[in-house]
Order: sequence, then C-alpha cells, then structure tokens
Amino acid sequence: MYDVTARNISGCGLSALMSEEGRRVSGEAIISSIALLHDRGNGMGGGFAAYGIYPERAEDYALHLMYYRPDSRDRTERILDDSFDVRLAEPIPTRPVEGVPAGPALWRYFVQPRPGRAGTQSKDDYVLSLVMRINSEGIGSYVFSSGKNMGAFKGLGYAEDVGRFYRLEEYEGYIWIAHGRFPTNTPGWWAGAHPFTLLDWAVVHNGEISSYGGNRRYLEMFGYRCTMQTDTEVVAYLLDLLIRRHGLPLEAATAALAAPFWHRIAAMDKDQQALMTAIRQVYAPALLNGPFAIVFAHAGGMVGLSDRIKLRPLVAARKDDFLFLASEEAAIRLMCPQPDLVWAPEAGEPVVGWVRGGSLEGVR
Repeated sequence: MYDVTARNISGCGLSALMSEEGRRVSGEAIISSIALLHDRGNGMGGGFAAYGIYPERAEDYALHLMYYRPDSRDRTERILDDSFDVRLAEPIPTRPVEGVPAGPALWRYFVQPRPGRAGTQSKDDYVLSLVMRINSEGIGSYVFSSGKNMGAFKGLGYAEDVGRFYRLEEYEGYIWIAHGRFPTNTPGWWAGAHPFTLLDWAVVHNGEISSYGGNRRYLEMFGYRCTMQTDTEVVAYLLDLLIRRHGLPLEAATAALAAPFWHRIAAMDKDQQALMTAIRQVYAPALLNGPFAIVFAHAGGMVGLSDRIKLRPLVAARKDDFLFLASEEAAIRLMCPQPDLVWAPEAGEPVVGWVRGGSLEGVR
C-alpha cells in the first residue's frame, strides 16, 4: 500500500515577523513558530535570517562563512585580508544540539572594502564580486551571509534545532524570517539550506522554481554565479539585480517575478496595462515559474509573495506595529495569539511591510 506520509506535497514551512517601529525582539518567538511547522520539513535543512542583530557594527559588512575543508579557511582568509579591512574575525557562536549533525566550520567576519580596491565599483558591487569569487572557486568555502547589521544562520536539521544550535534566542532583531526545509529536487546540505542571501537580501521559499535554468542563465549575464545547488538561490540574486542594480520600485520588481497572466493584463486600465506589458517584455527572463510562496527581507522591510495562481500557502497578519507571515495561521497565532487582522493574500499579490523611515534607498 502507498504510504501517503512518504512525501509532503505542500513542502517546507515559512514563518516571519517584523516590527514597523524597528523594535528588536529575541529569536525565541520565531524559533517556537517554525517549530510548530515541524511536520512541513523533514530534517534536511532549516535556517533563519535576522536584521538589527549587530548594532555595534552596523556599518560593517558581516560575512558568515562555511568551511568544508581543512585548508579552506586559510585560503579564504588570504582573499579576505587582501580585499578588506577585517575589523573582527571569530567563530559563529554555537552549542551542541541533538539533531544537528557535525558540519562545516562556521566563522564570521566584520569587514570594510580596502580603500581604492573597489575601483569604479560601488562597495556593494565589490562585496558581491568577492562573494561570487569565493563561492565559485571550488576551495570548499561558502559565504552564506554578506549584509550589514543582519545575518543568516542555517544548516542541516529541523529548523527549531538549527535555531537552538546557533543560540538565536540570544540575538535581538526587528525582522526575523525562518524556514523548515523539505527538499524534493535538490540536495539537503548545509550551504543549500534556506535562507539564501546576498548583501541586504534574504529569501525563504516553499515550492519549486521550475524556471531555474532560464533565470540562472539570465543572472550569469550580469556576473552572478549560482553555486548552492538549490533553485531558491536565483530569487535572492534577481532581487539584487532588479531592485539594487536596476533601480526598480519594489512593486515593479515583484510584478516581474510573479507577472500577471496576459489575459489579466488585457483587462487593466490603459496606463497599468502599458506598465505591466513593459515589465513582462523587458524582464521576461526574471519571471519565476512553478509553485512558490516566498518571504524576502531587506533592511527597510519585509515582503511575502506567492505565485500567480497560489499553489503554495501564505497567510499574513497584523498586530499593532507587527507584520507576520507564515505558511499556516497557527504559526502566526503562536507568536501573536490575538492579531488585529488575519488574511490570505491573493495569488501574485505582494504583502509589503516597511520599517518606519525604511526604504530601498539603502540597498541601491
């Protein structure tokens, strides 16, 4: 007899919270929330991203690295020392947790580009180029977080165990996003767990990006390299390309990723029709096909987005200045038992939250 529990067709759990006032809260709530979604994962990956966690070093790029080989750290630190003024280098604090297997060595570096080394590049583009270089050189090193005053924490195991492993209850942030993984078409390994990040962007995803090949080839034209063996990686890079480098407004970028069907565009008013037609034509290679629900964050806010026919669940809620997103309402109610408003966003409709005074200017 076929075992209906053998494959979870809805896959993966997402949970997120954000204070629009920028109030920092510990990681305890998000760990408990993603733990409630335990059965949406299978222990092959979990992770978190948090913003506002390094206020004492807010202007430094915080590089989180995984080292897979004995010589990886020495080789990578030579690159870092040549490219950056390294203000602090230290192991990422962890504790032994049953359910999280031994993995790569985990280090973090707070850095600034060396004066004159970036040339005509912006500092962000310089950091991007170094991240791509380290991750693609085959030296067994992976930069899995590279933003300012934020960090990603991920690995093998169930998400709640990964959170305890990284001691996230000891951190405080004004945005937290979390992911419990159920990989189907891609391997479960430390660097392939969610979130996927680049500079200020952090993305968690439930579903499948069936357009991965086309998205990847498009990104490679602009110098991005996909090395994590997981389809979600393209989403983080597309956000960086469309919003930071091309300067698209947030609404236009999300419309490119989850573009309306042509018959829906035909029913829009003339101005909106012209805008959506231009986005679909110019950014056709950025369209994400397949079933997905994603949550992505940046220093100025957080966004939830599902595919244009909503084949994966996404629920949103508000309470006072807090915005919550999750795969299931129960995960939100664990963080906030009595929200002011709960709703299921429409297919392809972004749920956008802004930190007070926040904008996309800081990531351009």
